[in-house]
Amino acid sequence: MTFLEELQSHKGGLILLKGELFWYGGRGWDGVHDRICLLMDSAARAARAEHLADARALLALVGNPAATLLLIDGRPHWVWVGADDVELL
Repeated sequence: MTFLEELQSHKGGLILLKGELFWYGGRGWDGVHDRICLLMDSAARAARAEHLADARALLALVGNPAATLLLIDGRPHWVWVGADDVELL
């Protein structure tokens, strides 16, 4: 089973983000370690086109990232993750 398939089969479950999130638009690193989020959806690419350049850069860094729709602080956000970044709970 691929990483994307694992995420898709875990939709509606909880995941642990092992590191900090990096927010674009001037926010930068959020400083929160070991964040638990609700996995709402996952895809091979993000829903919005402006994330495609980020995906190409991530592909070089983590090999096979997946876009995940996570409920973070009560709001849904698309977040790129790699297999080493998350733990399925």
